Amino acid sequence: MNMLEPTPIEDNLARRYSDFETLGEALDYAAQGVRGLNFHDARGALVRPYRFSELRRDALDCAYRLIAHGVKPEDRIALVAETGAEFAALFFGTIYAGAWPVPLPLPTSFGGRDSYVDQLSVQLRSADAKMLLYPAELAGMAGDAATACEVEGVDWESFGAAAAEPVTLPQASEGDIAYLQYSSGSTRFPHGVAITHRALLDNLAAHSHGMELQDSDRCISWLPWYHDMGLVGCFLSPIANQVSTDYLKTEDFARRPLAWLDLISRNPGTSMSYSPTFGYDICARRISSQTNTDRFDLSRWRIAGNGADMIRPDVMQSFVDAFASAGFKASAFVPSYGLAEATLAVSIMPPGEGIVVELVEETELSGAMGNSDRPQRYRAVVNCGKPCRDMEVQIREEDGTPLPDRAIGKVWCRGSSVMVGYFRDQEATDACLKDGWLDTGDMGYMSNGYVYIVGRAKDMIIINGKNHWPQDIEWAVEQLPGFKSGDIAAFAITTPGGEETPAVLVQCRTSDNAERARLRDEIRDKVRSITGMNCVVELVPPRTLPRTSSGKLSRAKARNLYLSGEIQPLDIAA
Repeated sequence: MNMLEPTPIEDNLARRYSDFETLGEALDYAAQGVRGLNFHDARGALVRPYRFSELRRDALDCAYRLIAHGVKPEDRIALVAETGAEFAALFFGTIYAGAWPVPLPLPTSFGGRDSYVDQLSVQLRSADAKMLLYPAELAGMAGDAATACEVEGVDWESFGAAAAEPVTLPQASEGDIAYLQYSSGSTRFPHGVAITHRALLDNLAAHSHGMELQDSDRCISWLPWYHDMGLVGCFLSPIANQVSTDYLKTEDFARRPLAWLDLISRNPGTSMSYSPTFGYDICARRISSQTNTDRFDLSRWRIAGNGADMIRPDVMQSFVDAFASAGFKASAFVPSYGLAEATLAVSIMPPGEGIVVELVEETELSGAMGNSDRPQRYRAVVNCGKPCRDMEVQIREEDGTPLPDRAIGKVWCRGSSVMVGYFRDQEATDACLKDGWLDTGDMGYMSNGYVYIVGRAKDMIIINGKNHWPQDIEWAVEQLPGFKSGDIAAFAITTPGGEETPAVLVQCRTSDNAERARLRDEIRDKVRSITGMNCVVELVPPRTLPRTSSGKLSRAKARNLYLSGEIQPLDIAA
Protein backbone atom coordinates (compact mmCIF):
# COMPACT_ATOMS: atom_id res chain seq x y z
CA MET A 1 0.00 0.00 0.00
CA ASN A 2 1.28 3.45 -0.89
CA MET A 3 1.67 5.37 2.39
CA LEU A 4 3.27 8.42 0.85
CA GLU A 5 1.37 11.68 1.22
CA PRO A 6 1.48 14.34 -1.50
CA THR A 7 2.47 17.88 -0.62
CA PRO A 8 -0.62 19.84 0.45
CA ILE A 9 -2.61 22.49 -1.36
CA GLU A 10 -2.93 24.74 1.67
CA ASP A 11 -0.06 26.48 3.40
CA ASN A 12 0.32 29.03 6.20
CA LEU A 13 2.93 30.81 4.11
CA ALA A 14 1.48 33.99 2.62
CA ARG A 15 1.33 33.59 -1.15
CA ARG A 16 3.50 35.84 -3.27
CA TYR A 17 2.86 36.11 -6.98
CA SER A 18 6.31 35.91 -8.54
CA ASP A 19 7.31 39.29 -7.07
CA PHE A 20 10.95 38.31 -6.61
CA GLU A 21 14.19 39.72 -7.95
CA THR A 22 15.55 36.34 -9.05
CA LEU A 23 14.46 32.74 -9.50
CA GLY A 24 16.71 31.65 -6.62
CA GLU A 25 14.93 34.10 -4.34
CA ALA A 26 11.59 32.60 -5.45
CA LEU A 27 12.69 29.12 -4.32
CA ASP A 28 14.12 30.53 -1.08
CA TYR A 29 10.66 31.86 -0.28
CA ALA A 30 8.66 28.82 -1.40
CA ALA A 31 10.93 26.60 0.74
CA GLN A 32 9.58 28.28 3.87
CA GLY A 33 6.23 26.56 3.31
CA VAL A 34 5.02 22.97 3.00
CA ARG A 35 3.98 22.86 -0.65
CA GLY A 36 6.06 21.13 -3.31
CA LEU A 37 6.37 18.87 -6.34
CA ASN A 38 5.03 15.31 -6.53
CA PHE A 39 6.31 12.68 -8.93
CA HIS A 40 4.10 9.76 -9.99
CA ASP A 41 4.74 6.49 -11.80
CA ALA A 42 3.17 5.32 -15.07
CA ARG A 43 -0.03 4.25 -13.27
CA GLY A 44 -0.33 7.52 -11.42
CA ALA A 45 0.89 6.23 -8.04
CA LEU A 46 2.89 8.72 -6.00
CA VAL A 47 6.55 7.71 -5.81
CA ARG A 48 8.14 10.88 -4.45
CA PRO A 49 6.68 13.92 -2.73
CA TYR A 50 9.32 16.66 -2.90
CA ARG A 51 8.73 19.73 -0.81
CA PHE A 52 10.16 23.01 -1.99
CA SER A 53 12.28 22.96 1.19
CA GLU A 54 13.85 19.65 0.07
CA LEU A 55 14.38 20.99 -3.42
CA ARG A 56 16.19 24.03 -2.04
CA ARG A 57 18.43 21.89 0.20
CA ASP A 58 19.34 19.57 -2.69
CA ALA A 59 19.83 22.52 -5.06
CA LEU A 60 22.28 24.18 -2.68
CA ASP A 61 24.23 20.91 -2.44
CA CYS A 62 24.31 20.78 -6.26
CA ALA A 63 25.51 24.38 -6.38
CA TYR A 64 28.40 23.64 -4.00
CA ARG A 65 29.38 20.58 -6.09
CA LEU A 66 29.24 22.56 -9.33
CA ILE A 67 31.45 25.31 -7.91
CA ALA A 68 33.89 22.72 -6.51
CA HIS A 69 33.92 21.25 -10.01
CA GLY A 70 35.14 24.55 -11.40
CA VAL A 71 31.84 25.95 -12.67
CA LYS A 72 31.87 29.74 -12.92
CA PRO A 73 29.06 32.29 -13.29
CA GLU A 74 27.61 32.36 -16.82
CA ASP A 75 28.96 28.88 -17.67
CA ARG A 76 26.33 26.88 -19.54
CA ILE A 77 25.39 23.62 -17.82
CA ALA A 78 23.40 21.35 -20.12
CA LEU A 79 20.86 19.13 -18.38
CA VAL A 80 18.86 16.32 -19.96
CA ALA A 81 15.41 17.35 -18.76
CA GLU A 82 13.92 14.19 -17.33
CA THR A 83 10.89 14.94 -15.16
CA GLY A 84 12.05 14.23 -11.61
CA ALA A 85 13.73 15.50 -8.46
CA GLU A 86 17.26 15.12 -9.89
CA PHE A 87 16.72 17.53 -12.78
CA ALA A 88 14.83 19.98 -10.54
CA ALA A 89 17.73 20.09 -8.04
CA LEU A 90 20.36 20.41 -10.78
CA PHE A 91 18.44 23.18 -12.53
CA PHE A 92 18.19 25.27 -9.37
CA GLY A 93 21.69 24.26 -8.29
CA THR A 94 22.97 25.75 -11.53
CA ILE A 95 20.94 28.91 -10.86
CA TYR A 96 22.38 29.20 -7.33
CA ALA A 97 25.91 28.71 -8.71
CA GLY A 98 25.38 31.68 -11.04
CA ALA A 99 25.63 29.50 -14.14
CA TRP A 100 22.97 29.07 -16.81
CA PRO A 101 21.03 25.79 -17.00
CA VAL A 102 20.29 24.60 -20.52
CA PRO A 103 17.46 22.01 -20.55
CA LEU A 104 17.91 19.50 -23.37
CA PRO A 105 15.42 16.93 -24.65
CA LEU A 106 15.02 13.28 -23.86
CA PRO A 107 15.11 10.79 -26.74
CA THR A 108 11.77 10.34 -28.47
CA SER A 109 10.16 7.20 -29.82
CA PHE A 110 10.93 8.36 -33.37
CA GLY A 111 14.25 9.23 -34.94
CA GLY A 112 16.46 6.63 -33.25
CA ARG A 113 19.78 6.74 -31.43
CA ASP A 114 21.87 8.57 -34.02
CA SER A 115 19.24 11.27 -34.45
CA TYR A 116 19.21 11.90 -30.69
CA VAL A 117 23.00 12.04 -30.42
CA ASP A 118 23.05 14.52 -33.31
CA GLN A 119 20.37 16.66 -31.69
CA LEU A 120 22.22 16.83 -28.37
CA SER A 121 25.50 17.54 -30.14
CA VAL A 122 24.12 20.45 -32.13
CA GLN A 123 22.59 22.05 -29.03
CA LEU A 124 25.70 21.45 -26.91
CA ARG A 125 27.83 23.24 -29.51
CA SER A 126 25.33 26.06 -29.87
CA ALA A 127 25.29 26.64 -26.08
CA ASP A 128 29.06 26.16 -25.80
CA ALA A 129 28.27 24.05 -22.73
CA LYS A 130 30.84 23.37 -20.01
CA MET A 131 29.14 20.18 -18.83
CA LEU A 132 26.35 17.79 -19.77
CA LEU A 133 24.55 16.07 -16.90
CA TYR A 134 22.18 13.20 -17.66
CA PRO A 135 20.37 10.17 -16.20
CA ALA A 136 22.60 7.08 -15.94
CA GLU A 137 20.39 5.10 -18.34
CA LEU A 138 21.23 7.60 -21.10
CA ALA A 139 24.99 7.34 -20.53
CA GLY A 140 25.57 5.74 -23.93
CA MET A 141 23.81 8.32 -26.10
CA ALA A 142 24.39 11.42 -23.96
CA GLY A 143 27.99 10.37 -23.29
CA ASP A 144 28.64 10.00 -27.01
CA ALA A 145 27.23 13.46 -27.67
CA ALA A 146 29.41 14.96 -24.94
CA THR A 147 32.50 13.20 -26.30
CA ALA A 148 31.76 14.35 -29.84
CA CYS A 149 31.55 17.96 -28.62
CA GLU A 150 34.53 17.71 -26.25
CA VAL A 151 32.19 18.54 -23.37
CA GLU A 152 32.48 16.85 -19.99
CA GLY A 153 29.61 14.40 -19.58
CA VAL A 154 28.61 13.12 -16.14
CA ASP A 155 25.63 11.03 -15.08
CA TRP A 156 23.52 12.35 -12.21
CA GLU A 157 24.39 9.53 -9.83
CA SER A 158 28.13 10.01 -10.20
CA PHE A 159 27.82 13.77 -9.88
CA GLY A 160 25.66 13.44 -6.77
CA ALA A 161 28.24 11.21 -5.07
CA ALA A 162 30.89 13.94 -5.11
CA ALA A 163 31.38 15.73 -1.79
CA ALA A 164 31.57 19.51 -1.57
CA GLU A 165 31.76 22.00 1.27
CA PRO A 166 29.39 24.98 1.45
CA VAL A 167 30.84 28.14 -0.07
CA THR A 168 29.62 31.68 -0.57
CA LEU A 169 27.34 31.73 -3.59
CA PRO A 170 27.37 34.46 -6.24
CA GLN A 171 24.50 36.93 -6.04
CA ALA A 172 22.41 37.24 -9.18
CA SER A 173 20.55 40.38 -10.17
CA GLU A 174 17.27 40.67 -12.06
CA GLY A 175 18.97 41.65 -15.31
CA ASP A 176 21.21 38.57 -15.37
CA ILE A 177 20.40 35.70 -17.70
CA ALA A 178 18.69 32.88 -15.78
CA TYR A 179 18.72 30.08 -18.38
CA LEU A 180 18.83 29.24 -22.08
CA GLN A 181 15.74 27.72 -23.67
CA TYR A 182 16.02 25.86 -26.96
CA SER A 183 12.88 26.15 -29.02
CA SER A 184 11.22 22.99 -30.24
CA GLY A 185 11.73 23.73 -33.93
CA SER A 186 14.73 23.12 -36.13
CA THR A 187 17.60 21.20 -34.55
CA ARG A 188 19.96 21.92 -37.43
CA PHE A 189 20.13 25.64 -36.67
CA PRO A 190 19.06 25.83 -33.03
CA HIS A 191 18.42 29.08 -31.26
CA GLY A 192 19.20 29.33 -27.57
CA VAL A 193 16.69 31.83 -26.20
CA ALA A 194 18.34 33.90 -23.44
CA ILE A 195 15.87 34.66 -20.65
CA THR A 196 16.69 36.98 -17.75
CA HIS A 197 15.40 36.59 -14.21
CA ARG A 198 13.27 39.70 -14.68
CA ALA A 199 11.74 38.47 -17.95
CA LEU A 200 10.93 35.11 -16.37
CA LEU A 201 9.40 36.44 -13.18
CA ASP A 202 7.36 39.07 -15.01
CA ASN A 203 5.93 36.32 -17.23
CA LEU A 204 5.22 34.09 -14.23
CA ALA A 205 3.44 36.96 -12.49
CA ALA A 206 1.37 37.40 -15.66
CA HIS A 207 0.44 33.68 -15.49
CA SER A 208 -0.93 33.96 -11.97
CA HIS A 209 -2.78 37.15 -12.88
CA GLY A 210 -4.17 35.86 -16.18
CA MET A 211 -5.35 32.57 -14.72
CA GLU A 212 -6.72 34.21 -11.57
CA LEU A 213 -4.75 31.89 -9.29
CA GLN A 214 -6.73 30.66 -6.26
CA ASP A 215 -5.66 29.21 -2.91
CA SER A 216 -7.44 25.95 -3.78
CA ASP A 217 -5.48 25.45 -7.01
CA ARG A 218 -3.17 22.53 -7.68
CA CYS A 219 -1.25 21.98 -10.91
CA ILE A 220 -1.15 18.61 -12.75
CA SER A 221 1.21 18.13 -15.69
CA TRP A 222 2.72 15.59 -18.08
CA LEU A 223 4.43 18.20 -20.27
CA PRO A 224 8.17 17.78 -20.89
CA TRP A 225 10.54 20.07 -19.00
CA TYR A 226 12.69 20.73 -22.05
CA HIS A 227 9.85 22.65 -23.70
CA ASP A 228 8.85 26.16 -22.63
CA MET A 229 5.27 25.26 -21.69
CA GLY A 230 6.42 22.42 -19.44
CA LEU A 231 9.49 24.15 -18.01
CA VAL A 232 8.10 27.65 -17.47
CA GLY A 233 4.38 27.02 -17.13
CA CYS A 234 4.39 23.80 -15.11
CA PHE A 235 7.73 23.76 -13.24
CA LEU A 236 9.00 27.30 -12.64
CA SER A 237 5.59 28.95 -12.29
CA PRO A 238 4.44 26.61 -9.47
CA ILE A 239 7.62 27.46 -7.54
CA ALA A 240 7.44 31.22 -8.08
CA ASN A 241 3.71 31.18 -7.21
CA GLN A 242 3.96 28.45 -4.51
CA VAL A 243 1.59 25.88 -6.04
CA SER A 244 1.78 22.16 -5.25
CA THR A 245 2.10 20.19 -8.48
CA ASP A 246 1.68 16.55 -9.58
CA TYR A 247 3.70 15.12 -12.46
CA LEU A 248 3.50 12.22 -14.85
CA LYS A 249 6.48 11.66 -17.10
CA THR A 250 5.73 12.53 -20.70
CA GLU A 251 6.52 9.01 -21.90
CA ASP A 252 4.15 7.56 -19.28
CA PHE A 253 1.37 9.85 -20.47
CA ALA A 254 1.99 8.67 -24.04
CA ARG A 255 1.49 5.05 -22.94
CA ARG A 256 -1.37 5.64 -20.49
CA PRO A 257 -2.94 9.05 -21.27
CA LEU A 258 -5.95 8.50 -19.03
CA ALA A 259 -3.63 8.40 -15.99
CA TRP A 260 -3.49 12.19 -16.46
CA LEU A 261 -7.23 12.43 -15.95
CA ASP A 262 -7.03 10.05 -12.99
CA LEU A 263 -4.59 12.43 -11.28
CA ILE A 264 -6.93 15.36 -11.92
CA SER A 265 -9.85 13.33 -10.56
CA ARG A 266 -8.01 12.57 -7.31
CA ASN A 267 -7.10 16.20 -6.69
CA PRO A 268 -9.19 17.45 -3.74
CA GLY A 269 -8.70 21.08 -4.82
CA THR A 270 -9.27 22.89 -8.08
CA SER A 271 -7.11 21.67 -10.94
CA MET A 272 -4.93 23.64 -13.34
CA SER A 273 -3.56 21.55 -16.18
CA TYR A 274 -2.27 22.44 -19.65
CA SER A 275 -1.97 20.40 -22.82
CA PRO A 276 -1.54 20.97 -26.53
CA THR A 277 -4.50 19.91 -28.66
CA PHE A 278 -3.17 16.41 -29.26
CA GLY A 279 -3.28 15.60 -25.53
CA TYR A 280 -7.03 16.21 -25.40
CA ASP A 281 -7.41 14.36 -28.69
CA ILE A 282 -5.68 11.19 -27.49
CA CYS A 283 -7.77 11.10 -24.30
CA ALA A 284 -11.05 11.54 -26.19
CA ARG A 285 -10.06 8.77 -28.60
CA ARG A 286 -8.96 6.44 -25.82
CA ILE A 287 -12.17 6.80 -23.81
CA SER A 288 -14.36 6.29 -26.87
CA SER A 289 -13.49 2.60 -26.78
CA GLN A 290 -14.50 2.29 -23.13
CA THR A 291 -18.01 1.87 -21.77
CA ASN A 292 -18.23 4.84 -19.39
CA THR A 293 -16.36 7.61 -17.63
CA ASP A 294 -17.40 6.70 -14.07
CA ARG A 295 -13.77 6.46 -12.91
CA PHE A 296 -13.23 10.18 -13.52
CA ASP A 297 -14.36 13.28 -11.66
CA LEU A 298 -13.35 16.30 -13.71
CA SER A 299 -15.82 18.69 -12.10
CA ARG A 300 -13.08 20.59 -10.23
CA TRP A 301 -10.88 21.09 -13.32
CA ARG A 302 -10.87 24.90 -13.30
CA ILE A 303 -8.14 25.69 -15.84
CA ALA A 304 -7.91 23.30 -18.80
CA GLY A 305 -5.22 25.18 -20.67
CA ASN A 306 -4.43 24.73 -24.34
CA GLY A 307 -1.40 26.08 -26.11
CA ALA A 308 1.72 25.08 -28.08
CA ASP A 309 0.01 24.36 -31.39
CA MET A 310 -2.99 25.40 -33.46
CA ILE A 311 -6.06 24.86 -31.30
CA ARG A 312 -8.60 22.63 -33.00
CA PRO A 313 -12.19 23.44 -31.96
CA ASP A 314 -13.45 20.10 -33.28
CA VAL A 315 -11.01 18.22 -31.03
CA MET A 316 -12.01 20.35 -28.03
CA GLN A 317 -15.67 19.56 -28.72
CA SER A 318 -14.88 15.84 -28.92
CA PHE A 319 -13.22 16.06 -25.50
CA VAL A 320 -16.26 17.84 -24.05
CA ASP A 321 -18.56 15.20 -25.56
CA ALA A 322 -16.42 12.38 -24.16
CA PHE A 323 -16.06 13.76 -20.61
CA ALA A 324 -19.15 15.87 -19.91
CA SER A 325 -20.60 12.93 -17.98
CA ALA A 326 -17.46 13.02 -15.79
CA GLY A 327 -18.25 16.61 -14.86
CA PHE A 328 -15.94 18.38 -17.31
CA LYS A 329 -17.18 21.86 -18.22
CA ALA A 330 -16.37 23.39 -21.61
CA SER A 331 -15.98 26.76 -19.87
CA ALA A 332 -12.83 25.35 -18.19
CA PHE A 333 -10.90 25.57 -21.46
CA VAL A 334 -8.33 28.37 -21.40
CA PRO A 335 -6.78 28.90 -24.85
CA SER A 336 -3.51 30.79 -24.87
CA TYR A 337 -0.73 31.82 -27.17
CA GLY A 338 2.98 32.07 -26.51
CA LEU A 339 6.49 31.20 -27.55
CA ALA A 340 9.89 30.72 -25.94
CA GLU A 341 11.12 34.07 -27.27
CA ALA A 342 8.54 35.77 -25.03
CA THR A 343 9.54 33.48 -22.10
CA LEU A 344 6.20 31.71 -22.56
CA ALA A 345 2.83 33.48 -22.45
CA VAL A 346 1.79 36.29 -24.80
CA SER A 347 -1.99 36.02 -24.41
CA ILE A 348 -4.36 34.10 -22.12
CA MET A 349 -8.13 33.69 -22.37
CA PRO A 350 -9.86 35.01 -19.24
CA PRO A 351 -10.96 31.96 -17.17
CA GLY A 352 -14.56 30.95 -17.72
CA GLU A 353 -14.87 32.22 -21.30
CA GLY A 354 -13.92 28.85 -22.82
CA ILE A 355 -13.35 28.20 -26.52
CA VAL A 356 -14.56 31.05 -28.72
CA VAL A 357 -14.22 30.78 -32.49
CA GLU A 358 -14.66 33.10 -35.42
CA LEU A 359 -15.36 31.83 -38.92
CA VAL A 360 -12.90 33.41 -41.35
CA GLU A 361 -13.26 33.05 -45.12
CA GLU A 362 -10.24 31.36 -46.69
CA THR A 363 -9.48 34.23 -49.05
CA GLU A 364 -9.09 36.50 -46.01
CA LEU A 365 -6.78 33.94 -44.42
CA SER A 366 -4.57 33.71 -47.49
CA GLY A 367 -4.62 37.40 -48.31
CA ALA A 368 -5.97 36.66 -51.78
CA MET A 369 -8.86 38.32 -53.57
CA GLY A 370 -12.12 36.44 -53.60
CA ASN A 371 -12.87 34.11 -56.48
CA SER A 372 -16.52 34.26 -57.45
CA ASP A 373 -16.19 31.01 -59.41
CA ARG A 374 -15.72 28.97 -56.25
CA PRO A 375 -17.96 28.57 -53.22
CA GLN A 376 -16.83 30.38 -50.10
CA ARG A 377 -15.01 28.24 -47.54
CA TYR A 378 -14.48 29.10 -43.91
CA ARG A 379 -12.09 28.07 -41.21
CA ALA A 380 -12.90 28.26 -37.51
CA VAL A 381 -10.14 30.31 -35.86
CA VAL A 382 -9.84 30.04 -32.08
CA ASN A 383 -9.65 33.08 -29.82
CA CYS A 384 -6.34 32.87 -27.91
CA GLY A 385 -7.27 35.43 -25.28
CA LYS A 386 -6.13 38.87 -24.27
CA PRO A 387 -2.50 40.01 -24.13
CA CYS A 388 -0.94 39.18 -20.77
CA ARG A 389 -0.37 41.89 -18.24
CA ASP A 390 2.50 44.15 -19.37
CA MET A 391 2.43 42.65 -22.88
CA GLU A 392 1.49 44.58 -26.03
CA VAL A 393 0.46 42.87 -29.27
CA GLN A 394 0.40 44.47 -32.71
CA ILE A 395 -0.57 43.07 -36.10
CA ARG A 396 1.61 44.42 -38.91
CA GLU A 397 2.03 44.33 -42.66
CA GLU A 398 5.22 42.81 -44.07
CA ASP A 399 6.70 46.32 -44.21
CA GLY A 400 5.93 46.90 -40.52
CA THR A 401 2.82 49.07 -40.97
CA PRO A 402 0.33 48.44 -38.11
CA LEU A 403 -2.98 46.95 -39.23
CA PRO A 404 -6.49 47.65 -37.91
CA ASP A 405 -8.78 45.23 -36.09
CA ARG A 406 -9.61 42.00 -37.95
CA ALA A 407 -6.89 42.50 -40.58
CA ILE A 408 -4.57 39.48 -40.85
CA GLY A 409 -0.84 40.10 -40.69
CA LYS A 410 2.35 39.34 -38.76
CA VAL A 411 2.00 39.10 -34.98
CA TRP A 412 4.44 41.30 -33.05
CA CYS A 413 4.66 41.64 -29.28
CA ARG A 414 6.49 43.84 -26.80
CA GLY A 415 6.89 43.51 -23.06
CA SER A 416 9.25 42.97 -20.16
CA SER A 417 9.22 39.19 -20.63
CA VAL A 418 10.50 39.23 -24.22
CA MET A 419 13.94 37.63 -24.54
CA VAL A 420 17.12 39.69 -24.59
CA GLY A 421 18.14 37.75 -27.69
CA TYR A 422 19.44 34.46 -29.03
CA PHE A 423 22.64 33.28 -27.41
CA ARG A 424 25.67 34.30 -29.51
CA ASP A 425 23.54 34.84 -32.61
CA GLN A 426 23.21 38.56 -33.18
CA GLU A 427 22.09 38.15 -36.78
CA ALA A 428 19.11 35.98 -35.81
CA THR A 429 18.35 38.33 -32.91
CA ASP A 430 18.35 41.39 -35.15
CA ALA A 431 16.09 39.60 -37.62
CA CYS A 432 13.25 39.27 -35.11
CA LEU A 433 13.83 42.00 -32.49
CA LYS A 434 13.31 45.62 -33.53
CA ASP A 435 13.00 48.53 -31.08
CA GLY A 436 11.89 46.18 -28.33
CA TRP A 437 9.26 44.51 -30.51
CA LEU A 438 9.45 40.77 -31.26
CA ASP A 439 8.41 39.39 -34.63
CA THR A 440 6.83 36.11 -33.52
CA GLY A 441 6.81 34.60 -37.00
CA ASP A 442 3.09 33.88 -36.61
CA MET A 443 0.18 35.27 -38.58
CA GLY A 444 -2.97 36.41 -36.90
CA TYR A 445 -5.32 39.27 -36.19
CA MET A 446 -6.82 41.22 -33.29
CA SER A 447 -10.53 41.51 -32.64
CA ASN A 448 -11.94 43.61 -29.77
CA GLY A 449 -8.75 43.22 -27.76
CA TYR A 450 -8.43 39.45 -28.30
CA VAL A 451 -5.67 37.64 -30.22
CA TYR A 452 -6.46 35.15 -33.02
CA ILE A 453 -3.65 33.04 -34.53
CA VAL A 454 -4.08 31.62 -38.03
CA GLY A 455 -0.70 29.96 -38.71
CA ARG A 456 3.07 30.18 -39.02
CA ALA A 457 4.22 32.60 -41.71
CA LYS A 458 7.05 30.28 -42.76
CA ASP A 459 4.61 27.39 -43.32
CA MET A 460 2.57 29.31 -45.90
CA ILE A 461 2.42 27.53 -49.27
CA ILE A 462 2.55 30.02 -52.16
CA ILE A 463 1.50 28.60 -55.52
CA ASN A 464 1.06 30.85 -58.57
CA GLY A 465 1.08 33.87 -56.30
CA LYS A 466 -1.76 32.55 -54.14
CA ASN A 467 -1.29 31.74 -50.47
CA HIS A 468 -2.49 28.47 -48.94
CA TRP A 469 -2.27 27.38 -45.32
CA PRO A 470 -0.89 23.84 -44.92
CA GLN A 471 -3.25 23.10 -42.05
CA ASP A 472 -6.23 23.70 -44.35
CA ILE A 473 -4.90 20.98 -46.65
CA GLU A 474 -4.10 18.71 -43.70
CA TRP A 475 -7.48 19.21 -42.09
CA ALA A 476 -9.18 18.41 -45.40
CA VAL A 477 -7.42 15.03 -45.53
CA GLU A 478 -8.28 14.37 -41.86
CA GLN A 479 -11.97 14.46 -42.79
CA LEU A 480 -11.47 11.26 -44.76
CA PRO A 481 -12.12 8.01 -42.83
CA GLY A 482 -9.07 6.43 -41.21
CA PHE A 483 -6.91 9.53 -40.79
CA LYS A 484 -6.30 11.68 -37.73
CA SER A 485 -4.42 14.75 -36.63
CA GLY A 486 -0.68 14.24 -37.07
CA ASP A 487 -1.02 11.81 -39.97
CA ILE A 488 -0.56 14.47 -42.65
CA ALA A 489 2.11 17.02 -43.52
CA ALA A 490 1.63 19.54 -46.34
CA PHE A 491 4.34 21.78 -47.80
CA ALA A 492 5.51 23.21 -51.11
CA ILE A 493 8.07 21.56 -53.40
CA THR A 494 9.51 22.33 -56.81
CA THR A 495 8.76 19.71 -59.46
CA PRO A 496 11.43 18.53 -61.94
CA GLY A 497 9.76 20.88 -64.43
CA GLY A 498 10.49 23.84 -62.17
CA GLU A 499 6.89 24.39 -61.00
CA GLU A 500 5.88 24.98 -57.39
CA THR A 501 3.30 22.47 -56.18
CA PRO A 502 1.97 21.30 -52.82
CA ALA A 503 3.17 17.93 -51.58
CA VAL A 504 1.13 16.00 -49.04
CA LEU A 505 2.75 13.21 -47.01
CA VAL A 506 0.19 10.90 -45.41
CA GLN A 507 0.92 8.14 -42.92
CA CYS A 508 -0.77 5.01 -44.24
CA ARG A 509 -1.55 1.90 -42.20
CA THR A 510 -2.74 -0.46 -44.93
CA SER A 511 -0.47 -2.89 -46.77
CA ASP A 512 -3.02 -3.62 -49.51
CA ASN A 513 -1.74 -2.16 -52.77
CA ALA A 514 -5.16 -1.52 -54.31
CA GLU A 515 -6.33 0.21 -51.14
CA ARG A 516 -3.22 2.40 -51.13
CA ALA A 517 -3.90 3.47 -54.70
CA ARG A 518 -7.52 4.24 -53.84
CA LEU A 519 -6.48 6.31 -50.81
CA ARG A 520 -3.92 8.27 -52.82
CA ASP A 521 -6.50 9.18 -55.46
CA GLU A 522 -9.11 10.04 -52.83
CA ILE A 523 -6.66 12.35 -51.03
CA ARG A 524 -5.65 14.02 -54.29
CA ASP A 525 -9.31 14.65 -55.17
CA LYS A 526 -10.05 16.00 -51.69
CA VAL A 527 -7.17 18.47 -51.81
CA ARG A 528 -8.17 19.58 -55.32
CA SER A 529 -11.75 20.18 -54.15
CA ILE A 530 -10.54 22.35 -51.26
CA THR A 531 -7.72 24.27 -52.92
CA GLY A 532 -8.35 23.96 -56.63
CA MET A 533 -4.78 22.65 -57.00
CA ASN A 534 -3.28 19.39 -58.13
CA CYS A 535 -0.77 18.07 -55.62
CA VAL A 536 1.80 15.35 -55.10
CA VAL A 537 0.46 12.74 -52.67
CA GLU A 538 2.91 10.36 -51.04
CA LEU A 539 1.85 7.61 -48.65
CA VAL A 540 4.48 6.92 -45.99
CA PRO A 541 4.73 4.34 -43.20
CA PRO A 542 3.17 5.04 -39.77
CA ARG A 543 5.35 6.98 -37.29
CA THR A 544 7.36 8.48 -40.15
CA LEU A 545 6.46 12.16 -39.88
CA PRO A 546 8.84 14.02 -37.57
CA ARG A 547 7.72 15.97 -34.53
CA THR A 548 9.25 18.73 -32.48
CA SER A 549 10.23 18.19 -28.85
CA SER A 550 6.79 19.47 -27.80
CA GLY A 551 5.01 16.89 -29.97
CA LYS A 552 4.01 19.22 -32.81
CA LEU A 553 4.29 18.14 -36.43
CA SER A 554 7.44 19.62 -37.99
CA ARG A 555 6.52 20.43 -41.58
CA ALA A 556 9.92 21.96 -42.30
CA LYS A 557 11.74 18.84 -41.14
CA ALA A 558 9.30 16.58 -43.01
CA ARG A 559 10.00 18.53 -46.18
CA ASN A 560 13.77 18.31 -45.70
CA LEU A 561 13.65 14.57 -44.97
CA TYR A 562 11.42 13.97 -47.99
CA LEU A 563 13.61 15.98 -50.37
CA SER A 564 16.79 14.32 -49.07
CA GLY A 565 15.31 10.85 -49.55
CA GLU A 566 15.32 9.97 -45.85
CA ILE A 567 11.53 9.64 -45.95
CA GLN A 568 10.80 6.93 -48.49
CA PRO A 569 7.19 6.72 -49.78
CA LEU A 570 5.41 3.38 -49.82
CA ASP A 571 5.32 1.55 -53.15
CA ILE A 572 2.07 1.77 -55.09
CA ALA A 573 2.06 -0.35 -58.22
CA ALA A 574 0.41 1.16 -61.26
